[in-house]
Amino acid sequence: MLIKNINLIDGTGREVQSNVDVHIQDDEFVAIGTNINVEDNDVIDGQGKYLLPGMIDSHVHIMEEMRPLAQKLATPFSYTFYQAIDNLKRTVKCGVTTVRDALGADQGIKEAVQDGLILGPRMQVSINALTITGGHGDKLTKSGIVMPSFLEDYPGLPNGICDGVEEVRKKVRQMLQAGADVIKVHATGGVTSPTDHPDYTQFSVEELKVMVQEAQFRDNRKVMAHAQGLQGVKNCIEAGIHSIEHGIYLDDEAIEGMKAKNMFLVPTLLAPVSVIEFADELGMSETSIQKSKDVIDAHTTSFNKAVKAGVKIAMGTDAGVFKHGTNLRELELMVEHGMTPMQAIVASTQTSAECLGYQDYLGTVEINKKADFIMVDNNPLDNIGLLKHPDNIQIVGIGGKVVKDIR
Repeated sequence: MLIKNINLIDGTGREVQSNVDVHIQDDEFVAIGTNINVEDNDVIDGQGKYLLPGMIDSHVHIMEEMRPLAQKLATPFSYTFYQAIDNLKRTVKCGVTTVRDALGADQGIKEAVQDGLILGPRMQVSINALTITGGHGDKLTKSGIVMPSFLEDYPGLPNGICDGVEEVRKKVRQMLQAGADVIKVHATGGVTSPTDHPDYTQFSVEELKVMVQEAQFRDNRKVMAHAQGLQGVKNCIEAGIHSIEHGIYLDDEAIEGMKAKNMFLVPTLLAPVSVIEFADELGMSETSIQKSKDVIDAHTTSFNKAVKAGVKIAMGTDAGVFKHGTNLRELELMVEHGMTPMQAIVASTQTSAECLGYQDYLGTVEINKKADFIMVDNNPLDNIGLLKHPDNIQIVGIGGKVVKDIR
């Protein structure tokens, strides 16, 4: 494939390159320059449009899309898998070509995408999240009734509840056995859980260190931590966790600790905003709505401080807590709360690829990188909000194959 006459935003932070041709062969970018002429190629005339790397969402829940309790109870178990096919398709159509699934997607979903049975982004999966008894992820409510979730436990998705070092060690091994590329832990309470608070600390430093150790035994795999409260974040820093998800309450000490250990922040600014905006449609509880309202100011303040301090920030949304296919609204929120448009694009491409360990072959439009790309009419550096509308994403390519073209 030869893409001619485009304006290139390559994901590295370099300025826009004008009137560029991009040659793709065997699923990689093989030449980038001017007046490239190669015979026997499919040619796309970019007509001065803007080419960017495919976006990478570092925190999604592909198997989930929040819905009212009555709908959950009326939904057959297998229906969720078929719904996931649509979730994956909407994710790709909005310009996201790689995701890290933060709980819910199993090895079968990942392999179905890899084998081309269904259309979806490249996937890194965590299978299920480790959580303590009574913590974020424990579905037992105050009434004693277990809250039905989007997907109940089954052999491909082991239950994540564990307490104490040895239970934690075994649970990590079970997730790896089930196909986890990354280990997910709930290191604090959360906004959507029924019996805890985002500031509550879960797991000891010793338990967290065991997760890191066991993950490293398997080809140096990483641990991602749902960590909203400050002490939980600090425990994760001490334990050597790879990425902090959400990071609602951060102080200067935590930020400096993250920088010193080269950790990533995946802020998911869109999650509490969407919980509030679409509360009725999503069937959110009054408790979750109120907790979302309570955390928004602290969340954006922490994000702004992290940006100014130079913490590595990878784009993530928590899609599934809200509608899939609206992921790139996250970039607009990142700009609203302290990033430049170019910083938001780099966070969503190059830095997210690094967070997932894919920096050698994904995240930028450079020679020998996989040819994942999107094309839009206008310059997102002038209006980052244009990316949030899937209809503005005219072309999406994954591995050099065009999977969306609405020119």
